[in-house]
Amino acid sequence: MKSDMLASAGTPAGGRLFRSIRGVALACIFVSASLPAGTAIAQDTNQTTDSQAIAAIVNDQIISSYDLEQRVKLVMVSSGIPNTPENVSRIRDQVLRSLVDEYLQRQEARRLNINVTQEELNTALGRIAQRSNMTVEQIEEFLKEGGVSRSALEAQIASDIAWNRVVQQQFGGLVTVGQNEIDEVLRRLEEEADQPRYLISEILITFDSPGHAEEIAAGTQRLVEQMREGAPFEAVARQFSQSASAANGGDIGWVHASQLPDGVGDVVANMQTGMISDPIRTMNGFYIIEVRSMQTGTGADPMRDQYSLMQVLLPLTPDAEAAAVNRRAREAQEFRSQVTSCEMGAELIRKYLSGTSSPPQQVIAGQLEPRVRQAVARVPVGGVTEPIRSERGVEMLVVCAHRPAQGEMPTREQIDDTLYEQQLSMMGRRHLRDLRRDAVVVYR
Repeated sequence: MKSDMLASAGTPAGGRLFRSIRGVALACIFVSASLPAGTAIAQDTNQTTDSQAIAAIVNDQIISSYDLEQRVKLVMVSSGIPNTPENVSRIRDQVLRSLVDEYLQRQEARRLNINVTQEELNTALGRIAQRSNMTVEQIEEFLKEGGVSRSALEAQIASDIAWNRVVQQQFGGLVTVGQNEIDEVLRRLEEEADQPRYLISEILITFDSPGHAEEIAAGTQRLVEQMREGAPFEAVARQFSQSASAANGGDIGWVHASQLPDGVGDVVANMQTGMISDPIRTMNGFYIIEVRSMQTGTGADPMRDQYSLMQVLLPLTPDAEAAAVNRRAREAQEFRSQVTSCEMGAELIRKYLSGTSSPPQQVIAGQLEPRVRQAVARVPVGGVTEPIRSERGVEMLVVCAHRPAQGEMPTREQIDDTLYEQQLSMMGRRHLRDLRRDAVVVYR
């Protein structure tokens, strides 16, 4: 999609809730094409005509070939994977498996009378648009160009929200984190204070039985190949990962090797920055790991740096003539050379035709898209990032303030929250595994 300038996190309010709303918290958009706009998720939304081929039947509901085609198209468009017959063949089975899981999740939500309102869908779409630096109408147009309707996107959003509510409702009250567990984490962190730490992103693909593992291994290896050929790790994680970190593009922050699942830590310890691992088999799944950075000791995590950023815009139409584009480029460079603070930037941008600025926003470095985060990190307070041409025009960020993260141990509350979410996510995966085991799924 287009360049994200300020991709804020926007987790739901309410304390320790199950926050992994994959399709809502992300600028990359993934869909399934079955739930009409405005329809509660409890309704049967999978009626097909006789002319539609059937890809799978999940209990009493049909996944049509059209449903599958829609999802594959969106994976291609949003992840940057070239839409070639070979690539479609590579990811088709994995996409279909994800759709089957999603239908099982919908059915469970329907059983528990969990619905998602149109108002909630509109709010979620608004958040996606804001993080994508687009309007909802522009998102619709983007989807239309890829052959996908707005109702298809709403179906994915509704499914994600509903499943999170299922997990929270069924298991939230059962998860307890003991003080001894927190003590153990703190003790291990203190012991490993001088050991290497790794900035990790993960993808977890689970299997239900050893016989199923071989099939999943092949699909997981194909995902690795796509990412090594250029597909963004974050986009693939958001679509396929079954870990709670999928909502963050697989990002799990800085960890020691001992904090990773058995077998995964040993692999990570032998990886270099920028590498993507082969699938790593564990007891009930395969992990794919990306090492984004590494350091020794418990120094400050740059992903936790706090910024105050002001966005400025010099409008240009997408079809602007070369003379207008060149004029805006000169204005952008003039603006950058003169600005020394956000106050000056807000005043100076108004001297250019239709130039605008937004109120400063407080963000954490980890909330920014990697390209934007790198650009901001190179600019001192009061400076301006390199101009970026977007659909709206020429956009820049002024760094109003920067507070580096402190190199300190996590608080007991932070550890408590992390352990709680890990346990709740595990229960959610187990529940989905049980739904798969009891379901009647027929592939065509």
